[in-house]
Amino acid sequence: MTKFEDLNIIEPILRTLKEEGYVEPTPIQEEAIPFILDRKDVLGSAQTGTGKTAAFAIPILQHIYLDHNRRQKQGKIKALIITPTRELAIQIGECLDIYGKYIGIKNTVIFGGVKQGSQTNILHRGIDILVATPGRLLDLMNQGFIKLNSIEYFVLDEADRMLDMGFINDIKKVIAKLPKERQSLFFSATMPPNIVKLSAKILRNPKTIEVCTVSSPAETIHQYLYYTNKSDKRKLILHILQDEAIDPVLLFSRTKHGANKIVLNLKKKNISSAAIHGDKSQNQRQNALSMFKERKIRVLVATDIAARGIDIEKLKYVINYDIPNVPETYVHRIGRAGRAGEEGFSISICEPEENDYIKDIEHLIHQKIEVIKDNPYPQTERSMTANEKKQFEKNKRQEFINSRNKYRVKRTPRTRR
Repeated sequence: MTKFEDLNIIEPILRTLKEEGYVEPTPIQEEAIPFILDRKDVLGSAQTGTGKTAAFAIPILQHIYLDHNRRQKQGKIKALIITPTRELAIQIGECLDIYGKYIGIKNTVIFGGVKQGSQTNILHRGIDILVATPGRLLDLMNQGFIKLNSIEYFVLDEADRMLDMGFINDIKKVIAKLPKERQSLFFSATMPPNIVKLSAKILRNPKTIEVCTVSSPAETIHQYLYYTNKSDKRKLILHILQDEAIDPVLLFSRTKHGANKIVLNLKKKNISSAAIHGDKSQNQRQNALSMFKERKIRVLVATDIAARGIDIEKLKYVINYDIPNVPETYVHRIGRAGRAGEEGFSISICEPEENDYIKDIEHLIHQKIEVIKDNPYPQTERSMTANEKKQFEKNKRQEFINSRNKYRVKRTPRTRR
């Protein structure tokens, strides 16, 4: 059985790992760390929660620490890590702080949605590792606060989500400014053709690592499903949460507006909760996340993008209030429970229009999700046909036009004097 001591990791980092209770590396750490320490480019396919942050953070910290020319480049950025969301960027920064506790390597995290003054002040004082979201990175590059000509190590993390969020052009602009001589690491949960094509432009003769494909939810996660009507979802979630053992809960909503409505509904029934999504300020998001981690609130309601990178220790329960229309997203969601071999539970609430999504999910994961029969709000409505959906949307548009015309102020023609 491999231990961290077997991976040629230096003593100051091993000391930190021991203090944090890390003994055995996860599969991606065991495979990736030796390649990265050997200065090979890496193309890694791994789900959220497999430990890939440590897989690249530990060897990069070690490289910079052992670089004999480090003092000659004091204050220059030597490693750049790009990630799609603020939450994930902050998490990576926290990991770098932990693993680099005894080696004095400086890092900082930059992201949008907040004033840039505190970020540029730290950059001016000099850092070794920069963790950034694409938008703020390009903005500060254009203002002249960041130069990438000294980068020796480059990491593109959560590449598939980056492309989903429309960052492809930003990524290409950043890559164009990087030195050609560098070590590059590319991580993605899925490997569709556009991701493979992008990786070919970034990596040179990479070592490929594939761990826990996206179609394989952890065996420790018990999956359950309620079929209900759209109008009954609010009542059903309250019924589910009557079981006080279901605590804490990470609950997924499809939209930001929907997340806010769910929180309002829960609070009316004295169920402590908070929402985390893109319309919340950075302070609001971090405060909600901190309260959830400290068990001060029972339910954290999140959209998929806001939740990417959230890592909650000992989280057992994930609830899909809305079923995702992308099957892989379902696997990512429920993968936040039952981490590190622990037992987890996922509960999905499906309305008629989402029935086909469940079929797609079950096809992907090659198993049937257990349906809860003891359901006080069973699904009695059927999903609309394609023609019915088309007519429904047409009627909605016409209703909007009619209501707009009804309240439109009629102007009376002006008469000449």
